Amino acid sequence: MAQPRTADKPGTKAEPRIETRTEAKPVPEPPAILAGARPAATLDLDTLELRLRNTGAIGGFTKLALKNQVDDLLDRCRDHYAGRCSATLPQLRQTYEQLIQRVHGLLRDGDPPLATSILQSREAIWAVLTDPVKFARL
Repeated sequence: MAQPRTADKPGTKAEPRIETRTEAKPVPEPPAILAGARPAATLDLDTLELRLRNTGAIGGFTKLALKNQVDDLLDRCRDHYAGRCSATLPQLRQTYEQLIQRVHGLLRDGDPPLATSILQSREAIWAVLTDPVKFARL
């Protein structure tokens, strides 16, 4: 007959159980179709402007205010390239980032796909603004 465990004997304390852990299973490789997936497409400025005009997530007065802020940023960039502005690129970048965050905040609930597209396009748009040749074509 088998000996009872100490926990089974009356008046004795149970010994702590020692659990063994198994090693973590390796994470499977992503399917080949995902491995070659392209990054999300970025918006060009014309498409961005059109989608912002057509979205119902922002009212008319807000759209007008945003247009004025965008125009101000573009004027400051023009002045920067013409040497008429003391704003540095990091200062312009800060203004740009604040504008992007504001637009994203306005669109986040009302037009999530556009809000996501704007965030995904942030660096591509900034690249246009900071390249004098591309900027001159605007």
